[in-house]
Amino acid sequence: MSIRLLYLIFVRVCGWLVLFGRSSASKDIELLVLRHEVAVLRRTQPKPRWD
Repeated sequence: MSIRLLYLIFVRVCGWLVLFGRSSASKDIELLVLRHEVAVLRRTQPKPRWD
């Protein structure tokens, strides 16, 4: 159990280090890609109609 907790803490800390190491431009690009993905998904899934 304690090994799993240590592993989860290690993974979380590594994720934070990766985020801190990225430039502002790469974060902006990721946001644009995610917004585009959301827009595409909204177009493919029609809104439910009230009957």
